[in-house]
Amino acid sequence: MININDVEKTYYLGKSKIEALKGINASFNKGEFTAVVGPSGSGKSTLLNIIGCLDKPDRGDVLIGGENITVLGSGRLADIRAEKIGFIFQSFNLIPVLNVYENIELPLNNSGKFGSKSEKKDRINELIDHVELGRYIKHRPEELSGGQRQRVAIARALVTSPEIVLADEPTANLDSQTGRMIIELMRKINMDYGTTFIFSTHDSNIMKYAQRVINLHDGRIVE
Repeated sequence: MININDVEKTYYLGKSKIEALKGINASFNKGEFTAVVGPSGSGKSTLLNIIGCLDKPDRGDVLIGGENITVLGSGRLADIRAEKIGFIFQSFNLIPVLNVYENIELPLNNSGKFGSKSEKKDRINELIDHVELGRYIKHRPEELSGGQRQRVAIARALVTSPEIVLADEPTANLDSQTGRMIIELMRKINMDYGTTFIFSTHDSNIMKYAQRVINLHDGRIVE
């Protein structure tokens, strides 16, 4: 489903050269629940950003469903993000002035899926029930706990029925117990919907929930 071939990425901060990825080769199959692990600065976020069509490598190829995203223009990349990919961030990235329902609904406004209002409503309510936030449907983010905000973010990532969900350090701003609950919820959704999950973490306690672990260190995959 996802194939990464000899991918390299370098950033420049002033006069400093940062080699974020150094010849990465990896593949992800449909329905996998995979952890990309490593210390801060190992290249985890860069790898997820490239898979998510948010950034391009300097060298190498990335294929999603057989389509080489490294040669595509911004319009097609935006279509792939809207149609195939959901994102979960450690900072939640919820809209403060919108309630739970409205935050989850937001991606549907840019998607052709679930065309009728009733279909959209059914999909949103299905996910709200799945993440157990029915009692908080009218609450705004400031009225929710960190774990509840991340549950909203998970539902929002899933609302367009993406094939792939990328979760960048989804438990970093949560206490350990809430973090485990969030990973368990993601794993349950992975099994229920068959969605491919790729999540990054530097927390060794989270690794045991993954079907497969890819270790990154200094921009390279290590055993």
